[in-house]
Amino acid sequence: MRKSYQFTVSDPAKFKQQLFMWSRSFEQLVILDSNAHLSAHSAFDTAFALGARAAIKCQAGEAFAALQAFRASHPDWMFGYLGYDLKNELEDLDSQNHDGLRFPDLHFVVPEKLIILKEDSCTFWYPQELADQASSDKETIEAIVLSLQTEKVDKEPLKIRLRTTKDTYFERFAKIQGHLQRGDIYETNFCQEFFATAAALDPWQLYQQLNRVAEAPFSTFVRFNEHFIISSSPERYLQRKGTVVISQPIKGTAKRGSDPKTDELHKQRLQADPKERSENIMITDLVRNDLSQLAVPGSVQVTALCELHSFKQVHQLISTVQAEVLAETDSVDIIKATFPMGSMTGAPKVAAMQIAEEVEDFKRGVYSGAIGYFTPEGDFDFNVVIRSILYNAARNYVSFPVGGAITAAANAQDEYEECLLKAKAMRQVLEGIS
Repeated sequence: MRKSYQFTVSDPAKFKQQLFMWSRSFEQLVILDSNAHLSAHSAFDTAFALGARAAIKCQAGEAFAALQAFRASHPDWMFGYLGYDLKNELEDLDSQNHDGLRFPDLHFVVPEKLIILKEDSCTFWYPQELADQASSDKETIEAIVLSLQTEKVDKEPLKIRLRTTKDTYFERFAKIQGHLQRGDIYETNFCQEFFATAAALDPWQLYQQLNRVAEAPFSTFVRFNEHFIISSSPERYLQRKGTVVISQPIKGTAKRGSDPKTDELHKQRLQADPKERSENIMITDLVRNDLSQLAVPGSVQVTALCELHSFKQVHQLISTVQAEVLAETDSVDIIKATFPMGSMTGAPKVAAMQIAEEVEDFKRGVYSGAIGYFTPEGDFDFNVVIRSILYNAARNYVSFPVGGAITAAANAQDEYEECLLKAKAMRQVLEGIS
């Protein structure tokens, strides 16, 4: 059981920043930040899950069963991630590509201290044995003095490299097109890795920089000892509230214009582009099919199709699929029925994943997976791990993969340039502070 300690915050933005600075002392933490993006589906603005009363981490094999057992024995809040390669226990697949990061495929913690911000209200959810620390923690956090200047340290610039050369990308794009023309698949997501070695980074500073550049609605900062995830994801994978489940796949991307007139033109072109819309509709249909496996018959519906959403770096097309499930339906079973998310796989799902594994040069790991939380009641909310920097501080290895949907109508040069556009914010931040 947890006790709550609630109070009003006079300056929520400042208090959130003070909380962030205070969190540096924790070796296990998950921060979920909506960056004030208004949504009818949001449960809070920001959550800080700090420390670990209990933890589970494992590789694909029996990971979902282990997660179910862990949840049953810890009916509490849980925060963490699901790696993309959990697909290998759901289907007859494997992952033999290069893995420079070496993250577990699944990692969740039951936090010691949970702090939730919503508008000007802050709630500390502490276990009984730590409840008497809430008041003193609040005083410590409020006493933190925020510096207006970022300390700069002279370092050698990071040498960011692409694991897949441009020529190789075009060759493998042609291979994918062969599969499309034969009818093996209708769409697959082809990803490539930007990476750097000998990378001595400050992940907290990195997150602040990326968050300022992107201000994404599903931003996350995760530290599990030496493993860091710094994400500016714009995409929700899956949410459960009671018996209602929603998924919001993104497919369709356009760059922002340099002025309002050009920006509006980019939006109109994206909304009217048959290739971008077909990508989105195919994945929306796949998500409908995934959800129908556990949904109440007749309850799956598309409540928004190819809606345009604008972010600081790009415009995107987002659809919303909603379904009703029985109250007794296990939350982990819902995730198993829909994982990995269709926006990062393709259709048909298994064949698309097989082909992606063949043409890609790296193990996706956490990338293309999901970060989020479970409530004690079994509700959950997870993002899609895209627009994210992954860092192993023990190995000084940093990675930020990007990808895009390939259909029969796709053009290799356009898809390659879209990858560069998606990588822009991460590369800008890494090269700026390295």
